[in-house]
Amino acid sequence: MYEYKAIKVGLSKVGTIAPKEDYHRIIDEYASRGWRLVQLFAPPVGVYGVATYIEIILEREEKP
Repeated sequence: MYEYKAIKVGLSKVGTIAPKEDYHRIIDEYASRGWRLVQLFAPPVGVYGVATYIEIILEREEKP
């Protein structure tokens, strides 16, 4: 059995669209605790045709 975690990372719209946090660091941090990256997910776009956040989807085996 697996457990899943979704981490929301906001996107900045000042100048260019960029993550407000270093998502590489987040993935590395969770990987060191046994989580595996499944997907980076961008939801349906916002008002101006641009996503407002991404979600990092992680999984790991549940501990007995």
